[in-house]
Amino acid sequence: MTKDNSIVGTYEVSPAAGYAGDVSPKNAWKILNENKAATLIDVRTRAEWTYVGLPDLSSAGKEPALLEWQIFPGMQPNPEFVATLSSAIADKDAPLLFLCRSGARSAAAAKAMTAAGFSTCLNVVDGFEGPLDAQAKRGTAGGWKAAGLPWRQN
Repeated sequence: MTKDNSIVGTYEVSPAAGYAGDVSPKNAWKILNENKAATLIDVRTRAEWTYVGLPDLSSAGKEPALLEWQIFPGMQPNPEFVATLSSAIADKDAPLLFLCRSGARSAAAAKAMTAAGFSTCLNVVDGFEGPLDAQAKRGTAGGWKAAGLPWRQN
């Protein structure tokens, strides 16, 4: 958390081990719209961006940063993740909101960037598609899409 511009206390953030905390998709949307420095980092794979869709931040005047945490198709960890993101984001106190399919890869990415010295790394719980619903489908039981937040299909 930054000393001068703390996200925690302004928005509903659940405590987490190893990073600043977890936020709901709706709170992530609010932070992205209200904080000019906030960046959404979508850590899913190129295939997911292409075939599942992307958060649409155009009404906030932003685009999501797209950086794979694991490289498709082998799903090996991206060895350049921390270095690439560190070189792209100069403000180590800027809110970084990490998003994946369901919240696991994004939590790992938030921990890695916190360890790299970034103070306000937040995980978007339930990710873009959320958990499986009763019909074993994603996108209706939680996450960005189920919250009714803007997204687009490529």
